[in-house]
Amino acid sequence: MTKYISIIILCVTSFSFGQNPNRSSEEITISGNIIEESTGVALEYATVVFTNSRGKTVTGGITDSQGKYAINVSAGKYNISFEFIGFATKVLENQNLTKSTTLPTIKLTEDSQSLDEVVIRAETTEVQVRLDKKIYNIGKDLTTSGANVGDALANVPSVTVDIDGAIALRGNENVRILINGKPSAMAGFGSTDALRALPADAIDRVEVITSPSARYDAEGTAGILNIILRKEKTLGLNGSIQTNLGYPNSSSVSGNINLRTEKFNIFNTTGYRYRESPGEAIFKNQYLANSIINPLVIENRDSERIGRNFNTNLGIEYFLSDKTSITASGFFSLGNDDDETVNTTDEFNRLNNLAISRNRTEFESETDRNYQFALNYITKFNTKGHELKADFQYENGKEEGLSRINESNVLPELEILPSELITIDETQKEYLAQMDYVLPIGENAQFEAGYRGNFRETQTDYELTEQEVAGGVFVRDDGLSNIFTYNENVNAFYTQYGNKYGKFSVLAGLRLEHTQLKGKVDAINVDSGGDEALNLDFDRSYTGLFPTLNVTYELNDRENITLGYNRRINRPRGRWINPFPSRSSEANIFQGNTNLDPAFANAFDLGYLKRWNKVTLTTSVYYQNETDAFERIQEDTGNETANGIPIIRMLPINLSTNERIGFEAGILFNPAKWLRLNGSFNFFQFNTKGEFNGVDYSAKNTSYFARGSAKVSLPYKIEWQTNAFYRGPSNDAQSENEGILSVDLALSKDVFNDNATIGFNVSDLFNSRKSNTLTTTNTFISESEFQRRPRSFNLAFTYRFNQKKQKRSQSNRNSEDDDEEF
Repeated sequence: MTKYISIIILCVTSFSFGQNPNRSSEEITISGNIIEESTGVALEYATVVFTNSRGKTVTGGITDSQGKYAINVSAGKYNISFEFIGFATKVLENQNLTKSTTLPTIKLTEDSQSLDEVVIRAETTEVQVRLDKKIYNIGKDLTTSGANVGDALANVPSVTVDIDGAIALRGNENVRILINGKPSAMAGFGSTDALRALPADAIDRVEVITSPSARYDAEGTAGILNIILRKEKTLGLNGSIQTNLGYPNSSSVSGNINLRTEKFNIFNTTGYRYRESPGEAIFKNQYLANSIINPLVIENRDSERIGRNFNTNLGIEYFLSDKTSITASGFFSLGNDDDETVNTTDEFNRLNNLAISRNRTEFESETDRNYQFALNYITKFNTKGHELKADFQYENGKEEGLSRINESNVLPELEILPSELITIDETQKEYLAQMDYVLPIGENAQFEAGYRGNFRETQTDYELTEQEVAGGVFVRDDGLSNIFTYNENVNAFYTQYGNKYGKFSVLAGLRLEHTQLKGKVDAINVDSGGDEALNLDFDRSYTGLFPTLNVTYELNDRENITLGYNRRINRPRGRWINPFPSRSSEANIFQGNTNLDPAFANAFDLGYLKRWNKVTLTTSVYYQNETDAFERIQEDTGNETANGIPIIRMLPINLSTNERIGFEAGILFNPAKWLRLNGSFNFFQFNTKGEFNGVDYSAKNTSYFARGSAKVSLPYKIEWQTNAFYRGPSNDAQSENEGILSVDLALSKDVFNDNATIGFNVSDLFNSRKSNTLTTTNTFISESEFQRRPRSFNLAFTYRFNQKKQKRSQSNRNSEDDDEEF
């Protein structure tokens, strides 16, 4: 079999063993060669580990590009293991080594007996396909240099990130985002903004879980994205530092350091980032009512966002014994953003003459502070895979924002209008307690059970003060000023059983979740924005059973079929449930809906995997039926601004059903050692049925997206990569969205004996990442174009010490990897 490029790190180095007092002074050299049995191809970066009679690791090494190794070791008796990702481990037992020796060639075969894992290797990405998920290692993507985690997710197959930064899985935004298998302040509370503060280099891998097993939260009808952060398993001291400089103005510096000994592992990732993000938008509203004096309103919006983010993640893992460890970690982030948004609104009369023109400027200053403390305990019993884990996590976040809105009429005459001041203080607290137990049964079977409790409280203190006359004193608006407290408490128990029956692998589970949603508004004079149907105080509970089933049938070593079923829930949170409208635009507002109920979905997924010598193909057909699905609608509130402009409100609601059916395919193709290609295609159709306030919002939305990547190795250690993404046009009951094309380009070169890398990339090469939408209703027609950030350039420099190049430094996927997946 032609070599697929592997990503492996050495699990054991000789750094700390040199201080072992038990080692003999007589050193010998053990050498040899490791190849793939079926083709004889040398296996680069295969691992060789020497253990003594007590099972303690003494030393180890890795193979070179020809599959050869030469390791110094004290004379003695050892067990020698030979490992390579996705291949069955071979062990030479009780080897009495008294002099320098060349061992026989070791031939490794692919491991087809694994209960839940098939490994595919390729240079542009590494994919691990398991019963309930696909795992993508994106650290080698050149286009993510200088990017944040949110940007990096846009390059993961099945995932899209829209102009606003909203993340979708297979076109569905109801996706749950976890960090190291758990909800986290790093992923944001009810939004994904916090992901923009984390550098992409902090990611070890991303798990795309479209058919989650019972061990995972039932939250997220589309599935789960689990972001696993880097934690080095190589003994000794190692790390890296990266600096970036970009245009529009941006700069960052981030570093990670890891110190691992036989008794503990200390790891830290710290970074600071400055970024300017100019954006622009245009809204064109055509009002159809004859009574409106100025039926055409055009709003031009220019924004300048300046973000400053500092984050650090520090942890220590202490090994109480060979089988038991405890890990304590802390995360802290501090963000300081200054935004300026200028809205120019022009009103045209029925003769298409400009009648009124006004400027509205919003200055916003925001400070975010988030910190998280986590404690993890794991003990492994004598049987491989038999383990008990316990987790506790506490998070606290605080966001303070101050906005000033100034407005003036330009036509028909210059007039300074009263200003507004908006103060928002938001605090979030979350507690998580979790326990997981895994019991292997026989050679292939496994039983799991566990509990997870999530207890979250979000409090938003919103105060609006405004001038009664321009230049006058600011008076509190008691109709909109309020304190909104929202609680979400979830208790969950799960159990699941997996086994392998010949060519069939089965993983079946059941999860029980009890959810309590509570909301309370404290306000002097409650005003729900003119909608008396909104219940400002609520207390609702839901109990649900969520079965899961994942089956794999191995046609042969290179071909299999998978079938998955799971039931999911989508809970409302954040701004979707806060009943008080936004104020950034006078005539176009967003308002949350306290009457939102959770949405439930049943999902099916049928997948197929086929591997040839140079090509790997993955495909799947999926279907989902969701009840009480969320949908954002736009409607005329019946209210007008002080200037007589109708106020258009965007409101999230529950619609009755939403059927989703789709097909996706991915291909990895390595035609030559210097050329690596991969691509994916996803086609889907959403069929929504439901009505609200007597309006039928039923619609079919057919769309698709495709991405491709080409990576070329040039002379002089230069690598070139191009990524292209296209999201096809789509529509819903009210709106039509045009397609979006974007292309990213990157170059990199290794320097300083491969200890450093210089990289350059261009994001959105053709400046085409713009959202264009047309909304049509019975009372108005709205057109909009929005660009969050224009084409950008980035220059990066990375220096590594005691560390292989990142594309070759991913950890050996042994059983230790699983300690972050639940």
